[in-house]
Amino acid sequence: MQQQASYRRIVVKAGTALLTNDTGNPNYEVMAGLVNQMARLHRDGARLILVSSGAVAAGRGAVAATEDTSVQFRQALAAVGQSHLMHIYQDLFNESAITVAQVLLTLNDVGERRTRGQKLRDLNVRNTLASLLDLGVVPIVNENDVVAVDELAGAGFGDNDNLAARVARAMDAELLILLGTVNGLYTSDPTVDPEAEIIPTISRFDRRMRARAGAPRDQKGRGGMATKFEAAKFATEGGVDVFIANGEEPDIVNRLVQGERVGTFCPASQKAKESRKNWLKRHVSKSGWVVVDDGAADVLLQRDRSLLPVGVTSVEGTFERGEAVQIRNGRGIQVAVGIANYSSTELDRIKGVRSNRVAEILGDRYGDEVVHRRDMIRL
Repeated sequence: MQQQASYRRIVVKAGTALLTNDTGNPNYEVMAGLVNQMARLHRDGARLILVSSGAVAAGRGAVAATEDTSVQFRQALAAVGQSHLMHIYQDLFNESAITVAQVLLTLNDVGERRTRGQKLRDLNVRNTLASLLDLGVVPIVNENDVVAVDELAGAGFGDNDNLAARVARAMDAELLILLGTVNGLYTSDPTVDPEAEIIPTISRFDRRMRARAGAPRDQKGRGGMATKFEAAKFATEGGVDVFIANGEEPDIVNRLVQGERVGTFCPASQKAKESRKNWLKRHVSKSGWVVVDDGAADVLLQRDRSLLPVGVTSVEGTFERGEAVQIRNGRGIQVAVGIANYSSTELDRIKGVRSNRVAEILGDRYGDEVVHRRDMIRL
């Protein structure tokens, strides 16, 4: 057993095979155990996001349907199953006086920032999840199968593994836990090879290691070890530690959070802040920037605070809401880079004013901050 410092910002993904029983209905005992573990961490001050599979399986059990396997029918099952899952989670978390929120996402909502629309969706998702965490709410995330058919057709996130990895990176999580009914990644398929052994640690995601990840597979879910391998690779590249483990193990979430090595551990390849810094540097807008006064520059650099409108003296060039922009002091020296909550046009109207006047001037507001500290790196 190896103990490390406790993680505080955690994404837990629970797979379909773990959350449903042999009849395809929700496994209340497993779900209650998972919620109890998360509730304990929540009470200790951890911020948690649960990415939950099982909607289609729960819907199938609810309507007693087993034959139709079309995408359209599975969309209908997902719509039925989502409400069933959320009702169960709400009841279970309520026992610990914890409020939950349902968050349904599609592939284009998080982690993909190629177009302006995608940038705004990604920003909106991160702001919403961050606000929920600040309120002490546990977000419960799933892919929106009713409108996004890619996963149901076999070409989407992959049983929510990659969705969980995207959420973990977007929220600068310290730890991603991928839970299923398999103990971890093996040297070969243990269902056919008695010599197969658990791979305790994966530090390099090369071709040779990828070839080992094809099996075994959770029988009731769409994701197998291959999707978990890809999800772990994506998350660790973004500075997130990853565990792949069996969710049926006693107190597994708390044990992993405390650093016990169970299943397969994939350490982050770089620190989350360094990953964020590199991403922001690569994607910073070249068409515009923000100029701040000396007081604001000092607050940003010395006190790790957000940039508020009152500290902005001018807006140069143009940029859209959701773009990464430079923040410069009055001498033209770049002091930070961050994701703008307001466009250059909007910011030009609210520069130098207090945050409580933003809605009055613009008619609406996207928060008190021009750039929130979680979306900023100091230079």
